[in-house]
Amino acid sequence: MDDDGLAAPADFALSAWLDHLAGEKRYSANTLESYGRDVEGFLDLQLSHKGSRMTIAALGALKIADFRAWLADRRRTGASPRSLARYLSSLRGFYAYLERRWGVDGSALGLVETPKVPRSLPRPMSADDARQMIEETGARDKPDWIAARDESVLLLLYGCGLRIGEALALKGGDLPLGEMLRVTGKGQKTRMVPVLSAVREAVARYTSLCPFELAPDAPALRAIRGGALGSRAVQALTAELRSRLGLPASATPHALRHSFATHLLAGGGDLRTIQELLGHASLSSTQIYAAVEGDRLAAVHAAAHPRARRH
Repeated sequence: MDDDGLAAPADFALSAWLDHLAGEKRYSANTLESYGRDVEGFLDLQLSHKGSRMTIAALGALKIADFRAWLADRRRTGASPRSLARYLSSLRGFYAYLERRWGVDGSALGLVETPKVPRSLPRPMSADDARQMIEETGARDKPDWIAARDESVLLLLYGCGLRIGEALALKGGDLPLGEMLRVTGKGQKTRMVPVLSAVREAVARYTSLCPFELAPDAPALRAIRGGALGSRAVQALTAELRSRLGLPASATPHALRHSFATHLLAGGGDLRTIQELLGHASLSSTQIYAAVEGDRLAAVHAAAHPRARRH
């Protein structure tokens, strides 16, 4: 048993778990915030039901009915099946930590069924829409270095298949970009990604125009006042561009990454290679793009094949 004892507050255990995820697992701040919010919501509900904050020992005494009541409460507030599945996943991660550190029994939680989540396919952009969005960065009334920066960001997403966080994690020491880029993705896993000449040239142009010193350990992509460019700024950028171009709301930064994968697959790329380029831990995560491309091909076939037409 840990020296802290089972009589310690459940809030203490939650803080210890989040510290563990931050320090040893190196989870992102957004992920930690999400996990903390999910579990805190569970603890708050137990407080309202039982009238006092729970101890670590009390967490192990909860029954399956307690967990089902929590999910039912979340459902009444309008949580979707996908959100319910996420809440349950967060709590299971917390209980796995409780079991390892304090020997807390989480078997009752293990009996709770995960809500079925409807499978949703990625919504990639067409090659023309992606090209127009990237080209439109230079058509706005912005300083040249801002336009070059925005073009670089979008090309890193579409040309290299990076996640937003991976693109924004580039440091001055990564510049100038070579033909291959080492990327650190989810779970601190690294992968090598080829860099197209168009991406290298765009980033080189941004580097030459950027008014701030890009020190080796400093962020490579800068905000207008010199701080690190944030993900919300990139989301706002794509929102502005899709408004200018009349693109659908699905034209997001992550849609450019989806487009990277889908267009590679359409061009003859194999799933294993695309899996490595995207940094997916499992091939099943990559296979969803085959479904997207299959649906597109079926639609083209139905529209173009003479025998598919109904008379």
